[in-house]
Parts: sequence; structure tokens; C-alpha cells
Amino acid sequence: MALKIRLQRHGASHRPFYRLVVTEATARRDGRFVEVLGTYEPQAKRATDELNLKVDRIDYWKSVGAKPTDTAASLIRKARREAAVTEEAAPAAEVKAPVAEVKAPVAPEVKAAEAKTAAPTTEETKAEA
Repeated sequence: MALKIRLQRHGASHRPFYRLVVTEATARRDGRFVEVLGTYEPQAKRATDELNLKVDRIDYWKSVGAKPTDTAASLIRKARREAAVTEEAAPAAEVKAPVAEVKAPVAPEVKAAEAKTAAPTTEETKAEA
């Protein structure tokens, strides 16, 4: 059984929508498939909605012998490039995040001095009365 990673066409006339699927090589274009690996919508309103692929599952199916078609291979390359760009941008955003303040431990003498200047507790006021 030879497996292929290829596109299935869905959507309306002049409004294509594709699924990237793993299927047997002899199956019809829009016929039976093994697993849906993602979607491709060339006329999406936003560029982020255009291509959604499960790259980890694609790697799995390639490891067990599935061969991507030329179009599927180019979409997979495009998805990997977009993922690399977002990974490069994410660490830069983390660096810009504010760093939390670290407080040094306070010596016992300082704590005792602060306790004397602080307001008396209810037990201390009862003892004074």
C-alpha cells in the first residue's frame, strides 16, 4: 500500500478550499483518506488563516513512507518557514518582558527594629491596658 500526502479539493466554484490528507495512491482525489493533516485556503481574508498544517503528523507519515506530491511539498515547506519566523519573533518578545524584582533577605536585626516601629498588635494593646 503506497501512501501519498496530497490535497483534496472542497469549497464552492471559484472559492477553493483544500484539505491536506494522507491517502492511498490509488484512491480518488476527493475520495477515501487515512488522516487529515491540515487545511489550505488560498483566498483567505487573513494570511494567518491561509495555511494550517500539523507538521508533527506530517513528519510521522513521511517517516513511515508517505510521499508528498509537489504541491503538498511546497505547502509543507511554506508552513515550516512560517513556523520558523514565528519562533524567531517569540523569544524577542520574551526578552522585552519586564523582569520581576528580587528582594534580598532581611537580617534579623533589621526585622526586630521594624517590629518596634510598627503599630502595636491587639495582644500588645491588651497587655498595656
